[in-house]
Amino acid sequence: MLRQDQTLSTIEAIQQRRSIKHYDSSWKMAKSEIDELVSLAALAPTAFNIQHYRFVVVTDPAEKAALGEAAFGQPQVAECSALFVICADIKAWDKNPQRYWRNSPKEVQDGIADAIKGYYEGRESIQRDDAELSAGMAAQTLMLAAKSLGYDSCPMRGFDFDKVAKIVNLPPDHLIAMMVAVGKAAEPAHPRSGPLPLSEVMLNGKF
Repeated sequence: MLRQDQTLSTIEAIQQRRSIKHYDSSWKMAKSEIDELVSLAALAPTAFNIQHYRFVVVTDPAEKAALGEAAFGQPQVAECSALFVICADIKAWDKNPQRYWRNSPKEVQDGIADAIKGYYEGRESIQRDDAELSAGMAAQTLMLAAKSLGYDSCPMRGFDFDKVAKIVNLPPDHLIAMMVAVGKAAEPAHPRSGPLPLSEVMLNGKF
């Protein structure tokens, strides 16, 4: 575990982040650490600064066990120190949008609110797509922040979404993007299994 003055750089966190499947189940994260992770994840970008993301933080062993059953017994759910169910408010665009710009002049707030309404109203697929995108960027930020602070993580979508929604009492206008397990690794990840060469994933200007 890193000391606070030993945080990794952004590049180091990106290079060292791996999906860890087994955690030291006796390790407890302090509330201040969890608060810091969520505060950092909430700095992830969102369209119009709507901040769709919602983080359901689960640390109770019984609740993690129930979620583990919904995740088909994957060990990281029960073993991790904190399980983050990353959700998003699909209708965030229509919930007093001026508040997302509360530190701006009123004319800016009103102008942004009109732009938000014009972009999202009646476009359900865009509402959902942007909510998913925001939650995904927040999840990645959460994982990099965790690694920077000396914790490991594992993103996952291999679970029964309906069961998880029932367990966390998901509101009807929200979605679940993924779950992210965070904790202290009990064993290292396997060697990287074969990243594609840069020549295959990077294109100059067009396909």
